[in-house]
Formats: sequence, structure tokens, C-alpha cells
Amino acid sequence: MTTLPPTQRALVLTSTSEPPVVQTIATPQPGPGSVIVKVLVANVVSYMREVYNGQRNYPFPTPLVIGTSAVGRIAAVGPDATTLEPGQLVLVDVVVRARDDPSTAFLAGLHQGITPGSAKLMQGEWRNSVYAEYAKVPLENCRILNEKRLLGGVDAGGLGYRIEQLSIISRLLVPYGGLSDINLRPGETVIVAPATGSFGGAAVSVALAMGAKVIAMGRNVEVLKKIAATSNRISTVAITGDQEAETAALLKHGPIDAFFDISPPQATHSTHIKAAILALKIGGRVSLMGGIAGDVPIPLALVMHKNITMKGNWMYTRENVAELVKMVELGILDIGQTRISGRFKLQEWDDAFACAAKHAGFGELTVMAPGDI
Repeated sequence: MTTLPPTQRALVLTSTSEPPVVQTIATPQPGPGSVIVKVLVANVVSYMREVYNGQRNYPFPTPLVIGTSAVGRIAAVGPDATTLEPGQLVLVDVVVRARDDPSTAFLAGLHQGITPGSAKLMQGEWRNSVYAEYAKVPLENCRILNEKRLLGGVDAGGLGYRIEQLSIISRLLVPYGGLSDINLRPGETVIVAPATGSFGGAAVSVALAMGAKVIAMGRNVEVLKKIAATSNRISTVAITGDQEAETAALLKHGPIDAFFDISPPQATHSTHIKAAILALKIGGRVSLMGGIAGDVPIPLALVMHKNITMKGNWMYTRENVAELVKMVELGILDIGQTRISGRFKLQEWDDAFACAAKHAGFGELTVMAPGDI
């Protein structure tokens, strides 16, 4: 059995009224149903500071080793691991689900979910996340990555990616969950809005890889131009606050099959949601994955008469993880243009949070590197 160091460094939050601190704590040990992952790079989302200073009011226990998703190597395995072995490169999935009820889920290091069961899991067995040198992870939350294919040189049949770039897979998973949930098909047209942020930009990339045509909506016209320049299957429509004008602009690209919304909390009064729904064809589908907490206007009569399906979706399924990783490994979903805006050590967390907030655009990524790659 692999010998782990007795202690490790980790970024610990004790209260939302105080900043996180790098502490020396006991290294987790593997047990039934778990592995220990040596964390190589961990994602930093754009709103991380708002989560941990309490501004977003996310529920989670403290003290807490914070973090989200990661890429790492298996360091040690529990007695019931049959596929995972020390040394393997893996994606660490942030969505932890109860084994006896997969609908019970929480986001490791971020949000304890909305059920008593999900809160129990985060407050107990799976309390800590990946902003640490080592992380204890459920077996099913480790997806083995084809290291030779992903990191190998192009001349040897590889894709030539960097380990840091692999972290974008976790971001791409979010829109893939929603687009899969509404069964987006090759050749269809989908509205993505807003498309200029990190998750919206990821949705554009995923929809293209799924074979769709994309209408990207956003307020920043210059960013929309940059997005459109990446593919001849991308059209753009600006979000102006004039719902009728937005709908008219969208209809010029019809017929439109689907609408994927990933609005931030600030978009409560945005006109684009109603505009996009009004532009859908009969039998259109809507995926709602945004973070708006309040109510939004829905044209109910049109939804009924056009037989429009509207589905909310939180994150993605375990099957989605396997599917998207395969898309990346096959080269169907190219992540080679991912720009690493910054790579920070644990003690540089404040700079990491600032970098992620500043560089939250299309294809940009900030990562934390707790140890040496």
C-alpha cells in the first residue's frame, strides 16, 4: 500500500467573515468507497470570492477545506477499488451523489445541496475538497483520463494538451449536462445566453462539438465578435434590453430548435429569456441552468400553443461525465485553445480569486496548484 505523508497543507475556511488560511492538517486516508488523490491542478471559478465571503449565501459547513473540481493522480486506494490504481491521472468531479439515492447531490467544497441527505454527506464523510495537497474522493467521482492521448505529442498520436488545460473539462460538463438533458441533436440550432461568460462560452464550444449551430447572445459586442470568429456555425445577437428587437433579431436565424440559459444572478430583469423563448419553433426546448434567484417573465400562452418543453437542470449526470471525457479524448471537443490566465499556489489564493474574476471570458481558465506537477 502507498505510504502517504502524515500531514499536508490545505486551504481552510473557518468562517465566511474571515478569509481562508493555509493550514497544516492530517492527510486523509483511504477507506471503503474512496481513494486519495494527489491534487495537481484545481479549478478556480470566477465567483469564488463571493462564495467564501458569504455574498452568495451558499450553505456549507465550517471549518472546510475549500475548492471545486480538479485533475490529479491517484495516490492511494481503498480496499474495494477495482479499476483505480496509484499513479493514474484522473478528473475529480465536484458533484458528489449519494450511493443509495443519486438524486441526492452536493458540490464538494461549495454547496451542500438542498436536501437533508446532501447536507449530511457534506457535513460528514465528504466534508473537504481539493484546495489541498491530497483529497479524499469517492470512487465514482474519479474519471480516469487517457494520459497518453491527452498529453502526448501530436507526432505520437496525442493531442498535446497541458495538464492545466484538462481542468476546463469540469467547466464544459455543466452546459453538456443541460444540452444533453434537452437532447440537442446534430444539425439543430440552439440559442446560448449569455454566451460571453465562462460557462456560456463553454456552452458554445460544447454545442458546436455536438454538431449544432449556435446563436450566441450577450451584452459585450466585442466579445461576441471574438466568439463568432471561432466557427462559421456561430451567429450572434446582442442583448440590448429591447425584448421585441432581440426576438426579431433571433427570428432572422430561424427555425430555432432550442435555448440554453446560463444567466448569472444579476440577470433577473434581463430581456433575453423571454426573447429567446418567443423565437423558438413549435416543439422547441429550453434548458434553464442559470443562477437567477428571482422570478422571470414566461410567455405561458405561447409555451402552451407551441408545445415548448422547459427543463431545469442542476449540473450533470455521471453518464455525462464519461461521455464528455470521451469527446475530449477523441478530439471531437477541442480544448487546445484554453488560455490559462493564472496558475497559483495555495498561499496565493487571494490573487487566484482576483484573477478568476477578472479573466472569466470565453476559453479563459484560472487554476490552483497545491503541489508540484
